[in-house]
Amino acid sequence: MKAPHIPVLLEDVLRAFREIAPGTLVDATLGYGGHSSAILEQHPGLRLIGIDRDEEALAFSRKRLAPWRKQTTLIRGDFAATVPALKGEPIVGLLADFGVSSLQLDAPGRGFSFESDVLDMRMDTSAPRTAEMIVNTYSHEQLRRLFAEYGEIRIRAADRLADAILAERAHTPITSARQLSALARRVLGSRGNIHPATLMFQAIRIEVNDELNQIEKLLDALEVMRPSGAIVALITFHSLEDRLVKQRFKQWIRSCICDPRALRCTCGNNHQLGTIPFRKPVTAAPAELRANPRSRSARLRTFVFKEHL
Repeated sequence: MKAPHIPVLLEDVLRAFREIAPGTLVDATLGYGGHSSAILEQHPGLRLIGIDRDEEALAFSRKRLAPWRKQTTLIRGDFAATVPALKGEPIVGLLADFGVSSLQLDAPGRGFSFESDVLDMRMDTSAPRTAEMIVNTYSHEQLRRLFAEYGEIRIRAADRLADAILAERAHTPITSARQLSALARRVLGSRGNIHPATLMFQAIRIEVNDELNQIEKLLDALEVMRPSGAIVALITFHSLEDRLVKQRFKQWIRSCICDPRALRCTCGNNHQLGTIPFRKPVTAAPAELRANPRSRSARLRTFVFKEHL
């Protein structure tokens, strides 16, 4: 069946899971099943648990994964709450692609695109908080902080955006992505090929979906679970996500966890949780960039937990 979304870094994901052992693969961001179906084609004996907040994506994946229905369980929910509940599963791999799918980005009714007539941005359409609510109710300070921290927008520009939003909504509510992106263009102007609203939309989307906190909780859960020999492959799309994953993986490979100022090791020097098989994050090859320009920001980092003795 024709997929509405191109799975990013697909060949690299398959390479990361090439040596996966028999057991359960968790796709924490199932989406439209592109990664999972390809992995199951190469490793048909795996059991799959697919998690997603988007019912539309799950409905598509139920059909796409029909050839493996007897070994597949699909769960609607967020991975931060769902993965810790899988502690008893024989998990041998976990994949998460933290990006927004092309279908979500392009669907006018989802409010992710700059020209959308709505202002929503929810990955889970049943969740109570929307982008429209944030834009029309947050204080100047909340908006400025949001744009500076989650959009990594310079403070002065974040200030100007917050000022403009408060001025606009004083006259009329901001109810569409088109209205908000036009405001960003007026305030920031246009430079190069990147839309001036890009980082502002990123910041609002992260807030709507609690994205960074979700990643932190997933990493916390994996650190507690420490699934024996499991391969963990995480795809990030901006520096905030990538930094969380990079720093946590660096912590996990540390054998000594003593204070760096300590004169000698007293911790036992045996705390390493596993290995990082690829020193640098994997990025899209030129052929993939030509076929799917949205892959340009993708970064794949892989970690392999030690096998329990």
